[in-house]
Amino acid sequence: MAAELASDLRLSEAPAWRGRPVGKSVARLWSGLWPKLGAVLLTTVIWQVVVWSGWRPESTLPGPWPVLERLAGDLGHGDFYLGIAVTLRRAAFGYAIAVGAGIVVAIFMARIKLARRAVGSLLVGLQSMPSIAWFPLAILLLQHSEGAITFVVLMGAAIRVGRAMGADGFRLYRHVILPAALPAFVGGLKQGWAFAWRSLMSAELLVVAANQTSIGQQLQSARNLPDTQQLLALMIVIFIIGVVIDSLFGGLDREIRRRWGLLGGEI
Repeated sequence: MAAELASDLRLSEAPAWRGRPVGKSVARLWSGLWPKLGAVLLTTVIWQVVVWSGWRPESTLPGPWPVLERLAGDLGHGDFYLGIAVTLRRAAFGYAIAVGAGIVVAIFMARIKLARRAVGSLLVGLQSMPSIAWFPLAILLLQHSEGAITFVVLMGAAIRVGRAMGADGFRLYRHVILPAALPAFVGGLKQGWAFAWRSLMSAELLVVAANQTSIGQQLQSARNLPDTQQLLALMIVIFIIGVVIDSLFGGLDREIRRRWGLLGGEI
């Protein structure tokens, strides 16, 4: 009899014990999600209020609903996905080269004191240059080609990655070498991606390479028509891609910190 009661007690307690981690995970997910959803909702309301104010005609500034309808229509066309694929391929290729170059520069600066003093100041100056300043040189050297776009992305991201990882000498050299300092390394990667993405968007607006459809080219076409609904729909796509990739870096950073016990009270 006692054994049966003990068995029933264990069975009744098991679901509650198992449900606690799930409930905690859901609560943590919601706590991080609702501010973002609130910001999107607030932005949408402000957007609609501006449209209702009549500040610009709806042909120039359409409301959120027509833009979302246009985006839903674009999602049914293969060219739309092809443009996204071309842009993401360019971003990934340029970013991968930039990360490799940035890591090499960071280690070089950390190991050689003279290089750290010389290259560190150079990186500070180059970092202050807007990515668009590299376009004339890229076009002169590589014409209107994929190489010109990759060059701009590389210069935009590699400088930021190298600066983020190599500016503080041996301390950041350890950040590259020692797994315990991976969060700083991920932070450098995240900064590099942000600059690569912005540089790529600027490059695609100014350079049409091999008549390939890309997000930037579609933006330029929408501006020339003019087709404000498609232009705003594409801007939403760019925003979503940026948020998704930023969230991936954030998740990677949190996972690394969790594994190394660096989250503290956030766990």
